[in-house]
Amino acid sequence: MKPFLCALFIAALTASNFPLFAQSDASHQKELSETINSEVAVPVAQATATFDADGEPDSVIVPFAGYDLTWQNGNDRRDHSVLQTKYFTGSFMFDGNYTYSFNNPKDNTVVGSTALARNNEMEVMYVGFGGDLNYKNARGRVMLQLGNRSIIVPRNDYSPYRGQYEIGNAYRYISEAYGGYHFNKWYGINVDFGMFMSYIGLNSYYQAENWEYQASFTSDNTPWFFNGMRVQMFPSRKLKIEAWVINGWQSYGKFNTMPGLGANITWMPSEHTKLLTNDYFGTDAALIPERKRFHSDNSFLHEYYNRREGRGISRAAFSLTADIGFETGGGVNGFNNKDSAKGPAQYFLSAMVYHRLWFAHNKFAWTIGGGLMTNPGRYLVLYPTGDASPLPDPKDPTKTEGTHPFSTSPGDKFAGWDCSTNFDWMPNQSLTVRFEYVHRNANVPYFAGRGGVTSPTGYTTTPITGGWAPDLVNTEDRMILAILFRL
Repeated sequence: MKPFLCALFIAALTASNFPLFAQSDASHQKELSETINSEVAVPVAQATATFDADGEPDSVIVPFAGYDLTWQNGNDRRDHSVLQTKYFTGSFMFDGNYTYSFNNPKDNTVVGSTALARNNEMEVMYVGFGGDLNYKNARGRVMLQLGNRSIIVPRNDYSPYRGQYEIGNAYRYISEAYGGYHFNKWYGINVDFGMFMSYIGLNSYYQAENWEYQASFTSDNTPWFFNGMRVQMFPSRKLKIEAWVINGWQSYGKFNTMPGLGANITWMPSEHTKLLTNDYFGTDAALIPERKRFHSDNSFLHEYYNRREGRGISRAAFSLTADIGFETGGGVNGFNNKDSAKGPAQYFLSAMVYHRLWFAHNKFAWTIGGGLMTNPGRYLVLYPTGDASPLPDPKDPTKTEGTHPFSTSPGDKFAGWDCSTNFDWMPNQSLTVRFEYVHRNANVPYFAGRGGVTSPTGYTTTPITGGWAPDLVNTEDRMILAILFRL
């Protein structure tokens, strides 16, 4: 009952503030055509331009020109970059937090999150540095990463256990790295090869771009990155169509012989409204090539109030995301749980909604939201770590990492819901200080309880004795203080 009450409260809050037409202070709209290379001004495409003999642009066509995109969940909130030069636009990001879990696990370990790793400690989650390079129509981007995210995100990828050369270690310190070419067709066509961000689940990998710190299940359990090739096409000022050929679902390598195939369509009829769909098809079960995966991720974002000069509420918006997916073949049967010969049902259904109010010329913001997920087969569930981990032991991959592994058998039930609220202070476009409260619930023991998941003492140096087991519980409540800095 609690998750439905939470969802109804959010929906009521959104509906009560939803006028038919958005209000906007046009004097504060960005003029995106002022620059063609900034990662801020053109967050999803390089502008189409022709160049003179010295390599200077003499005409510019910019997708989404004139749109203020800084309000969107999962998007850069800056309106310019201070590290921009003719051929290189630099980027630096810092993400640090202190989180307190009311479960207070003795090993200080967080279970079931890619945003958090350690309870009751100051932690550096992400330090990123790099930027965008361009010369005429050649383009490239590299972002290197340090911090706990370079450990907790790659650990969910099974593909490095195929073959040699430890690609999990080779790639873990890269969040983005690609090169490509920009074609001056329509409003631009980009062809890129390498590692790039995934749009599935709405939220950005970079926390400074998100309305919430601990993402809902819909976002946290879907890919943060892809490794392969993409083609971005902008046939009009308001439309992006993108195709991917990739190694797999958030994987450095390939699980089987077939690559992953996917596409994104983003349409913005105005600067106040954004609709997008991401769709994926692949074979992502190691050693089971006949098992096929399909996933569809769909979001609607709307800014219904914009009055930046107001001393009170200066902006208001909401985002709604809904996902549906399934696996079929190789012993599982999509949504059908009635054919024992083909195996149990194995699918993914989820939704999340967030509502955000800005105050005092967008210097402060309040967000509330949450979501639901069900995933029989647990194929997208973030696996517990420590002695509850079902992943291969790095020292002996023929065995599981944990002696009490979390079950991941076909058809295993998993359902969860979450809700959160936070308050942001944003004194300038580069700094966000966020205080957040999160409640999460699962239908099976999943989150770290007081006993933790490491050992009887919480230290990896303590042997695991016969009478001890990981302490997994059904619920967790936590508070998060985060510092997000970006140049």
